[in-house]
Amino acid sequence: MRLPDTAHTSRPWRIHEITPDFRLYDVWALPTPGGRDDFPHLVRQTTKGDTSDNPSRIARVLFAIRWKLGRLFGWDKDDAGVGSRVATLRDRLPDDLRDGPFGPEFDRLPFRSVLLTDDEWASEMSNRTMHGVMHLSWVPDGKGGHRGQMAVLVKPNGLFGKAYMAAIAPFRHLLVYPPLMRGIAAEWQADPPRGAEPAASDRS
Repeated sequence: MRLPDTAHTSRPWRIHEITPDFRLYDVWALPTPGGRDDFPHLVRQTTKGDTSDNPSRIARVLFAIRWKLGRLFGWDKDDAGVGSRVATLRDRLPDDLRDGPFGPEFDRLPFRSVLLTDDEWASEMSNRTMHGVMHLSWVPDGKGGHRGQMAVLVKPNGLFGKAYMAAIAPFRHLLVYPPLMRGIAAEWQADPPRGAEPAASDRS
């Protein structure tokens, strides 16, 4: 379920400290009910994800087209990524976060973990169009349990980046996120958390 921006901005997340120049594009409630200590399980499941296994055929086709366009126009080359075109957000971390774990790394998607706390995890990616952040958090569900929440923050790369983000907005909201939520729900049901999870891996 899509949420109002205040579901993210009203909470005291640490990500606010390091992304004042990013725009909040989306906030979603994740279909991942759990207990207070189940956030690491959500983080681990997320790092195993891949756009090729989206449950929607239309979404898979859209992702495939995007990656092909990226190869054709050079949007996703190494010199457009984090640490090349843009500095990593890890450089902005305050001392207490910089000295702690960043979180696990992704198996296949081009994201890099930035920060990890007991109830908050952020990862980043960059290409020719934008510098983006996926922020996951673990919030009370109002029924005595908890659930995941996802926010997407973006810093477009110039006018082209702003036009690109505007152009893909209908596809994100209508064709990508709804089946993505169904896929997350199915994965959570197939592999639910089993008691307290160990802490995510140390910084890399």
